[in-house]
Amino acid sequence: MRWVIVGAGAVGGVVGGRLALAGHEVVLVARGAHLDAIRRDGLALHSPEGRRTLRLPAVGAVDAHEWRAGDVAVLAVKGMDTDGVLRPLAAVAPPETPVLCLQNGVANERAALRQFANVYGVHVILPATHLAPGVVVAHSAPTPGGLDLGPYPGGVDETARTLAAGLREAGFASEARADIMRWKYAKLLMNLGNAIQALCGPDADGIDKVDALLRAEATAVLDAAGIDVASPAEDAARRAGLLTIKPVDGTARGGGSTWQSLTRGTGSVEADYLNGEIVLLGRLHGVPTPANELVRRIVNRAARDQARPGALTPDAFLAMVP
Repeated sequence: MRWVIVGAGAVGGVVGGRLALAGHEVVLVARGAHLDAIRRDGLALHSPEGRRTLRLPAVGAVDAHEWRAGDVAVLAVKGMDTDGVLRPLAAVAPPETPVLCLQNGVANERAALRQFANVYGVHVILPATHLAPGVVVAHSAPTPGGLDLGPYPGGVDETARTLAAGLREAGFASEARADIMRWKYAKLLMNLGNAIQALCGPDADGIDKVDALLRAEATAVLDAAGIDVASPAEDAARRAGLLTIKPVDGTARGGGSTWQSLTRGTGSVEADYLNGEIVLLGRLHGVPTPANELVRRIVNRAARDQARPGALTPDAFLAMVP
């Protein structure tokens, strides 16, 4: 089995690096300065346990890799980049290739299922950072995170068990779950605060009030849509004792994925597939979602304008909500 990490950023880079350290065959797909640095200097994996430099094969696109039977496609790009990856991937990868959606949001699995029969959702609990080309940081040790997975839309098969076993060999907590999307919807609720964290800064006073408003809208939407979600108690039980955040020499723990996108000035964020998912469901089921729609529009504009995190206050945002 060869793991092809499509999007070797924070989460993808840490997972690929840990798999390689455990003896698995890994290929990285990256782009731009990050790809150049990996090819030139190797992938630098920093963690509380130290620094490792991994010399791994890296390509700039999925169609630059020679796919073979036994390859596993691990999608670790953000939701807005999924469609752009799937089309060329379907043209070159064997149709039976397992596709793991190592991504936030709940739309990636459905998109992948249009192209591939064997699609697996992954519930990602992995504090990781990617701010500098060629460098990824895992903030928890000895267990870097949890990566439960299961076939989409449901059930458990032998491939899921094999993949989970491989991830456990790499140090992750990983179980094969028959109800993986319940857990991904629970993670979606947590990720709704990513945009406001990026706009206001992770430690801004009053950010919890905005987060509560975003989640309240989302809970009403998911109830109206009849979508089953893992409960807070279930989520807390899964996370209990899983993560131990420790200092990493030279890298402070900043914000989440959207904060990192604004910090790096990438020009785009995944809010359309986080807050935008709630907005979409709200429109389909007649439930208003003004706060999620507002934060989606503001953070997209901030990304286009290459604004830095912290340009807004939580109180200013709340004053703008209709």
